[in-house]
Amino acid sequence: MGEDVEEGVSDPLAFRELMSDAIRYWEPRRLVYNGALAVVVLVCFALQWPSAWTRLTFPTVLVVFIFAVLANVAYCAAYVVDIPMQYSSVRRAWLKRRWYVLLTGTLFASAITYLMAYGLFFPAE
Repeated sequence: MGEDVEEGVSDPLAFRELMSDAIRYWEPRRLVYNGALAVVVLVCFALQWPSAWTRLTFPTVLVVFIFAVLANVAYCAAYVVDIPMQYSSVRRAWLKRRWYVLLTGTLFASAITYLMAYGLFFPAE
């Protein structure tokens, strides 16, 4: 036999190459995603200044931290979409349009972040 190909896998490097491509694409853009979410929180905080400062307690900081971690876990959903699309016959078109997933995900996460920040910093009426 003498082949370096695993049984049932026609190209053992294909997954590795696609995963590397996905990482090279998505990880630098994580900064844009996190930056957008940080801007939403900071704007909500600034709009309620100075009363927001009194709401900035240790438990509030913990809640913000937990939501930041969860937002970054949610960001990883891009890989769940990206890898299968790269395996598909529309790979070439997908590579030009996968920024739609970044835009949609960032807008969705920004909306959730706004609701969370609104609840933390805006007074209950």
